[in-house]
Amino acid sequence: MLEADVLKFTPETMTTAQRQQFFADGFLVLEDVIDEDWLKRLRTATTELVEASREVPESDERFVLENGHSAATPRLRRLTSPVSHHPTFWDFAASQPIVDVAADVCGPDVKFYHSKLNFKWPEGGQKFAWHHDIPAWPHTDYSPVTIGLYMEDCGVEQGPLLAIKGSHKQPLHSMYDRDGNWTLRIPDDDMPPDWQANRTALTGPAGSLVLLNCRVIHGSQANMSPHMRPLLLNVYSSADSMPYVFNPIPSPYDGTVVRGKKADRSCHDPRGCELPPDWSKGYVGPWQHQSAGQGREQ
Repeated sequence: MLEADVLKFTPETMTTAQRQQFFADGFLVLEDVIDEDWLKRLRTATTELVEASREVPESDERFVLENGHSAATPRLRRLTSPVSHHPTFWDFAASQPIVDVAADVCGPDVKFYHSKLNFKWPEGGQKFAWHHDIPAWPHTDYSPVTIGLYMEDCGVEQGPLLAIKGSHKQPLHSMYDRDGNWTLRIPDDDMPPDWQANRTALTGPAGSLVLLNCRVIHGSQANMSPHMRPLLLNVYSSADSMPYVFNPIPSPYDGTVVRGKKADRSCHDPRGCELPPDWSKGYVGPWQHQSAGQGREQ
């Protein structure tokens, strides 16, 4: 669904001003949305899976490991597709109020795409380079929204999400370097001229939702604090938005309508989108691509 069509519907969870801010800036933080009961359930599920990672010596289809990971001291970068590995994560992804929040920016009919749980382990959790999301998983329109949940309090010292205000309205950067390597990275020299003035730290207490437009430039710094920064990320779209490449993080729930009804026709934005590599041959995760792209000009 296109933005102009979404705006024909009255928001149910956000205020009108909040929704206007999301479409103007490309991001939004909503504090105190998810209650303590949900946070406890999600933290318990997370702990169970972190415990399971102790038996994993190297990254696999579930876990992307941080440097220094061991059975004695687990360190994770990502739990890939948490909805595939613990029922609590799917229960949450398909629940209110998160699907109602998605509806306020996607339209009344909402479809689930994929999920991930990105950790920033204390005292060294890795940074994430500037990038757009949508070239990694292009759709027929730009309705996809990533809704992140801070499962613990997140301040500036913990490596919160950073986003460039208004960058979603500018042309998309290529996620390939000049040698044709997929890097999912925008070098600082290629960032918009006003990017530093428009850089915003998306901090918030536990229970806050962080919404990211699929085109907005974003990233994060390393977590050098003594506190964990687990960020649960679910991606939704309008029901009439159709992915046209293989989902890099597939799950049994890919394409499930979580609110409203199934679309009977597709929506198409006239702006095209760069295509990623063929993920059906395997997806190694973003850090490996970004690390390979460091130092290359784009």
